Amino acid sequence: MSAAGKKKPAGRAAAAPAPPARLATYAKNTWCPGCGNFAVLNAIKPVFQQLIAAGTRPEDIVLVSDIGCNSKIMDYIGVNSFDSLHGRSIPTAVGVKLANPELTVVVHAGDGATFAEGLEHTLFAAKRNVDITLIVHDNGVYGLTVGQAGPETPAGYRGRSTPYGSVEEPFNPLELLYVAGATHLARGYSHGKELLKRLYAEAIAHRGFSVVDTLQVCVTFRNLYESYNARVYELEGHDARDEEQAWAKIREWDYRSDGPVALGTLSVRDRPVFGDQFAEYGSEAIDVEAALEQAFADLT
Repeated sequence: MSAAGKKKPAGRAAAAPAPPARLATYAKNTWCPGCGNFAVLNAIKPVFQQLIAAGTRPEDIVLVSDIGCNSKIMDYIGVNSFDSLHGRSIPTAVGVKLANPELTVVVHAGDGATFAEGLEHTLFAAKRNVDITLIVHDNGVYGLTVGQAGPETPAGYRGRSTPYGSVEEPFNPLELLYVAGATHLARGYSHGKELLKRLYAEAIAHRGFSVVDTLQVCVTFRNLYESYNARVYELEGHDARDEEQAWAKIREWDYRSDGPVALGTLSVRDRPVFGDQFAEYGSEAIDVEAALEQAFADLT
């Protein structure tokens, strides 16, 4: 038989790609039907699955949250997590990241925890440019306390804590965070999973303090799907690294008007990351017992 007529040995079939990590848990989901948290969950989970497929261990992803409906997201994703006090998720996350910079640390917190009880921590994380990601579940109301008005609740809102209507106006959190120094600012919406997936992936990949303010609708106490659907639009041709463009888009909507609401990555900047300079201190082992003995000896 000629060489051309010889039968070639069958090649070994290419190995099928490993299925994505399920990250499933035993916890039963207790969110209200239609809650915007479902979109957040269904967007962040594939992002974690992609990280794991690329080599990140599930135990090296750390979710940090505190109190509220949003904090239940930790129960539904099979990665590491830490449940902190209300408004204290960010300093907890900062401690986790500084203790082990190799971890991927993501905070899930409501607008009350980040812009009221924990506002000072949010601002200092932005100021220091800590390498963590903050995903704000921003529904403008305290859902777990059955509709209590919060920092992003508009004037006139009637709830358990404001039966005659709230007299306060919300502020623009992204404007405040930009001034404080956050290096990655984005806005998403719980009616659009694919965009949320992209925004979350970009924010986690960014080195520095990244924030995705997610307009996460509370269907029970403040159902804004119809209002948002009529006003949101996805950014096109926007240069997030151009400071003038970034500042203009951040201020385009003030969180209380009926104007257009831009979705996408609004601002990206480069600044030194908090904690990098600590490497200069070295990693020498410390004899804690000897140090304590010396400290007590100095006191006596």
